[in-house]
Amino acid sequence: MAWTWTYEDAAGNAVESEELTRPEFPSQSDAESWVGETWRELLDAGVEQVRLFDAEREVYGPMSLRPAE
Repeated sequence: MAWTWTYEDAAGNAVESEELTRPEFPSQSDAESWVGETWRELLDAGVEQVRLFDAEREVYGPMSLRPAE
């Protein structure tokens, strides 16, 4: 099984861009570590929120990339 993220704007629409990579991870913790390290770059590319998937199953989301105020 591969763990992946989907990228969305604030309205929940998919964000697609050539600069956005779609890595696959062997575990949930690897996927979460990666998004924790790259969330600023994702925001700069227009991603406002993400969803985590284990293969086809949505694990959670949407999760905002904006820091809590």
